[in-house]
Parts: sequence; structure tokens; C-alpha cells
Amino acid sequence: MQFKKIIALTALAVSGILISSCSRQVTRINTNDTVDISGNWNNTDSRLVAQEMTQSILAGKWISTHLEEKKGKRPVVVVGLVQNKSHEHIDAETFVKDVEQTFISSERVRLVQGGKKREELRAEKADQQDNASVSTMKKFGLENGADYILQGSINSIVDAHKKQKVVYYQVNLELTDIQTNEVVWIGDKKITKYVKN
Repeated sequence: MQFKKIIALTALAVSGILISSCSRQVTRINTNDTVDISGNWNNTDSRLVAQEMTQSILAGKWISTHLEEKKGKRPVVVVGLVQNKSHEHIDAETFVKDVEQTFISSERVRLVQGGKKREELRAEKADQQDNASVSTMKKFGLENGADYILQGSINSIVDAHKKQKVVYYQVNLELTDIQTNEVVWIGDKKITKYVKN
């Protein structure tokens, strides 16, 4: 009887230790802190690359040329497709949103919606033609047409051997004049990460 009691207490103690050692701990951190657990592309990479590249775009000569040609009228930009061509699953939307936010806060360019969001806006206008009062209905054909489109890609190269790897990322962006198809700005940002397991 005593032996069974000892076995039961031991099993209970071991299960308690196992449960407590497997428990997950979550700590909130500042979103601007750099935390790199896996060595993969992360929010810090996205934010820093977007800020640096957008500042480079805004410092480009194309803006002064546009302002001169258009008598001070700010350029209208649409952010197009930024393709993920890397070896990882990267949601480029967070990168695109960081770029768009920097454009708006700079007040040097005007930003218009593109892609699926533009389609949704047009669908809302179409719905208003039948369901909104004439005084509040938004009309077709009054959108701001973009002067320039920003497009790009996120690429990567991995060099790995045993428990070491170097991951090289390159983000390429191009700004194109929609009227003429002329590329008015092109840039890239490179990140290299050394990961040792």
C-alpha cells in the first residue's frame, strides 16, 4: 500500500514538473525593438527597409522635375504590386503599408488607392448609384489619376552548411511615370543575416 502511494505521489510530481516546464510565457515588447529569433524576414526588416527606401524615393530628383513641369502640383503616386520572390513566406502588405504611411506623413506626394482596395471603392460607388440619395452619392469619373506607380520585389539567397546559414535579402523598387512608362527612380536595399544554430 505504501509503495502504491509513493508511486502515485511520484507520478503526480513528475506530471506537475512536465506541465510547468511546457507552459508558454508571453511578454509584450515595444514594436520598435529589434527581436530576431529565426533569422527570417521580420517586422523590423520590413519597417527599416520601407523607411529607408521611401526616404530615398522622396529625396529623388524626379519630385523637383515633376513640381517644375506641373507648376508646383504634388505628384500622385499609387503603390502597385510588390512581389515576394524570396524563399520565405513574406506578406508584402505590411511592407507596402509602411511605404504608404511614410508617403502620406511626408506630405510631398499624394497617394491614391490601388489594386483590390480601389476595386472595393469603385464597387461602393456603383452601389451608391442605386441606393444613396442624389445629394450624397459619389460620382464616377472624379478619381485622382496617379502620375506614378511604385512596384517592386523582395528577393533572397540562402547559403547554408550544417548548422550555419547566411540569408541575403534584396528589396528592389521602381517608380514609373504612368503616362510615358519612363522609370524615374530605381533603388534597392540589401540585408544580410548570419544564423548559427
